[in-house]
Amino acid sequence: MDTPAAAIEFSNIIKRFGASPADAGEVIALDGISLTVPAREFLVIVGPSGSGKTTLLRLINRLSEPSGGTVRFAGEDVRKIDPIELRRRIGYVFQGIGLFPHMTVAENVAITPRLLGWDRDRRATRADELLNLVRLSPADYRNRFPRELSGGERQRVGVARAIAAKPMVVLMDEPFGALDPLTRDALGQDYRRLHEELGLTTVMITHDILEALMLADRIAVLQQGRLIEQGTPKKLMAAAETDYVRELMQMPRTQATRLQKLMDEQ
Repeated sequence: MDTPAAAIEFSNIIKRFGASPADAGEVIALDGISLTVPAREFLVIVGPSGSGKTTLLRLINRLSEPSGGTVRFAGEDVRKIDPIELRRRIGYVFQGIGLFPHMTVAENVAITPRLLGWDRDRRATRADELLNLVRLSPADYRNRFPRELSGGERQRVGVARAIAAKPMVVLMDEPFGALDPLTRDALGQDYRRLHEELGLTTVMITHDILEALMLADRIAVLQQGRLIEQGTPKKLMAAAETDYVRELMQMPRTQATRLQKLMDEQ
């Protein structure tokens, strides 16, 4: 019996910015990264600013191209897939949200199904279904415009739009970073529920290590364009192998100790 192809596979990825390898101003953003994302995994990528997280994510849907190595989507080299077709097969959620201001919530959610040729009734049914999934009442929200929504509501619409065409993979670039802590936690947990219920493969970038620990099946840590460590949250918390990752894992412990001290002082 054949082993199913990974959802995403990076093989020895190099990404350079600059005119040529001899260019004195050349920057190596990604330096030999190999990483496999199995179907239905929730992978969170963390690392300091400039470590290459967003660059790596953008290679999956061909918003950027590698200088070397291969990116495969469902076993196929992404360079052999039409970029527009590829992007319609992948959901994308990012911090800026990017809802179309002149479209209603329902029209925003259904934009990819419309581009794929779904008829009006099917699009409307799908929009209502997804608004329910992200805990926004269709009767209350379908005809609103983005300007009439809170930040958290807009981000929920962004999630609904990303999964409207039933993608196999969802990419998330700091999706909840601009939200207040309560909304961020609620939306993160709701998305994790959707990930499980819909059988999605999710690759998410975050600067928040606690968010990564709470949501991820596996965490990949980048530093200076290299993959320095990866593992389950439990494994990294218990036995991190590098100084940087040990420092990252210490932060939640330190916060928990401070919180406990505050509670004890009450």
